[in-house]
Amino acid sequence: MRLFATALLLTLSPLATLPAAAQVAAVIPDGTILDVSATGKTTRVPDIATIRAGVVTQSATAAQALADNAKRMTGVLAALKAAGVQPRDIATSNVSLQPQYRYENNQPPAITGYQASNTVSVRFRDIAKSGSILDALVAQGANQIDGPNLSLDQPDAALDEARVDAVKRARARAELYAKAAGLTVVRIVSISEGGEVAGPQPPVLYMARAKAQASADTTIAPGETDVTASVSVRFLLK
Repeated sequence: MRLFATALLLTLSPLATLPAAAQVAAVIPDGTILDVSATGKTTRVPDIATIRAGVVTQSATAAQALADNAKRMTGVLAALKAAGVQPRDIATSNVSLQPQYRYENNQPPAITGYQASNTVSVRFRDIAKSGSILDALVAQGANQIDGPNLSLDQPDAALDEARVDAVKRARARAELYAKAAGLTVVRIVSISEGGEVAGPQPPVLYMARAKAQASADTTIAPGETDVTASVSVRFLLK
C-alpha cells in the first residue's frame, strides 16, 4: 500500500499558539511545527463469513405463495440448525409479498399471481464449513444467496497494530522532513486519529451448483484482508 502523507511547516515564536482549527489552547515552545498524516496497516485472515440466504416462491394467490415460502424456509432453518449454526448468528433480514403483473398495450396492469420472499442473514464462524452449508441450504430450498462477506470477529487487536504502524510511519516521515530542513524532531505535540478500516473483503459471488456437480462441495477461500488506521501527528522541530 502506498503511504500518502501531507506536511506543513510553521515557524513559531515562543508565545505563538496553535491555529484555531487544532482546538488546542496550549502555548507551543519556540521552534518549527510539522504536521504529518500517515496510514498504518496490518493483515489478517478473515474468521467470519456472512451470507444472505433466502427463499423466493410464486403462486396464483398470496396465501399460497406465503404458505409455500414458509414450508421451504422451515427446511432452510432446519439445515442451518443441523449444521451447528447458533440462533444468535441467524437473523431475518427481509420478508416481502408482492403482486406480479401482466402488462398489455392499452390495458391496465392485471395481477397474474404473487411472489413471496424470506431472507435471513447468517454468520459462519467456521469459514471452512460455510461452503458445504451453502450447498445444504440450496438442497433444502434456498434459491437466493448473496455473499459471503468476509470479516474479522474481533478486529480491535488488529486495529491497535495498525495504529502503532501509523505512528511509526508518521515519525519516520517527520524525521525525513526534519533532516531535509536541517532540524531534528524534539517531540510529538499532538496526535489525532482518522478513519479505521477492518475489512471486510469485497463480496464473493456464490452460485448454486447444478445437480450433476453434486459430488463436489463449494469451497470458500478466506484469503487475507487489510486492517488500516490513519493518524495526523503534530511534531515540534528545532
